[in-house]
Amino acid sequence: MAYSSTGKKHRLKDDASFRRFVPLVSITCLGVFLLIFLLRMNSSSNFVVPFSDEFDEVLLRSYNRSLISRKLNLPKQNEFSIELEKRNQMPPRNLDLYPSLAKDHITVVLYVHNRPQYLKVAVDSISQVVGINETLLIVSHDGYFEEMNKIVEDVRFCQVKQIFAPFSPHVFPSGFPGVSPGDCKDKDDGAEKHCKGTPDQYGNHRSPKIVSLKHHWWWMMNTVWDGLNETRNHNGHILFIEEDHFLYPNAYQNLKILTALKPQKCPHCYAANLAPCDVNARGEDWDSLIAERMGNVGYTFNRTVWRKIHKKTNKFCFFDDYNWDITMWATVYPSFGNPVFTLRGPRTSAVHFGKCGLHQGQEGEKACIDNGAVNFQVQDVDKVANINSDWEVRVFENQPGYKAGFKGWGGWGDKRDHQLCLDFAQMHHL
Repeated sequence: MAYSSTGKKHRLKDDASFRRFVPLVSITCLGVFLLIFLLRMNSSSNFVVPFSDEFDEVLLRSYNRSLISRKLNLPKQNEFSIELEKRNQMPPRNLDLYPSLAKDHITVVLYVHNRPQYLKVAVDSISQVVGINETLLIVSHDGYFEEMNKIVEDVRFCQVKQIFAPFSPHVFPSGFPGVSPGDCKDKDDGAEKHCKGTPDQYGNHRSPKIVSLKHHWWWMMNTVWDGLNETRNHNGHILFIEEDHFLYPNAYQNLKILTALKPQKCPHCYAANLAPCDVNARGEDWDSLIAERMGNVGYTFNRTVWRKIHKKTNKFCFFDDYNWDITMWATVYPSFGNPVFTLRGPRTSAVHFGKCGLHQGQEGEKACIDNGAVNFQVQDVDKVANINSDWEVRVFENQPGYKAGFKGWGGWGDKRDHQLCLDFAQMHHL
């Protein structure tokens, strides 16, 4: 009898506790829904917040990014920088037109700065590429420029996703990575002028517009391979092109052939290229494939190669040259221990047409003026795949170019740039 009475008392206690707990849970849930509603209402008009899981993921990733920023001691972000990071979490556009990607697609990454007259030519050429509708085009912006943004927003020929470098100097007009108050300039003597900054090997202090080239490339690589939902689990190849690269209609089809042939035809090749490493060359027109040093026009590699590159972060971040490609040729590739070859066809499928250097910019009296016009014709042979899988491979063993031992052109001596570069390599691995 005593046992039964005690059990009854426990049940009464549990029922009372449960009744008190229900209102608490209800109030908590209501508070969460109210918070989500207010965040949606307060969002910027040009930042479209999706519903349900997509919205929750944006909040979670934004929160995680803020923790990572503090952990890595990244520069304190302004509102504009934070807004750009939010945009980077948005899903691709044109999903209604192209709801799925081909199983064996090669993602295309176009990285741009601020040369709209070039970007228009590049985008128009990409729109004519056969098979482009089956893949994802990612456009990586060095900062934010409205005219550049508008050109990409008008793309309708494939899935397209825009990402914006949130730590670009263009986003920080009054502080690092932009120009900080008290920064040394040119060949200033820091001790004499009481300014801050570490000069490069030639005695020159940092120029934000110049260092942004290397920062953007490195941020983009780390973000595309390890930071984006769309690509961080992508094990296939990714094609990288720039805003002054023109693609022939057969570029994508040729690239799929090259990446399929590479394991058998050139197992020691790290990548596939759409163009010769000499940007002025148009190919040999031989009946053979070509293996040569990695070029910087239409280069394509997979995650295995990216992992090798990422392991060389220190070499990349501390080499005193503001050019990402020269840094790769002079210190990263040689550190692999064996020659780094890329496989390409005997006829180019991509052309570098730009005349304005990125560091020259598009503003002010000294802006580089160029209408971005191309002066070459697309022939019928460039409209269809023109690589034969039965061709043998000719290997160019010794080629001119930057090699191990080259000390660099400078422009990359400031310790703050070194640290930011190192932080970019870790931001998706904490």
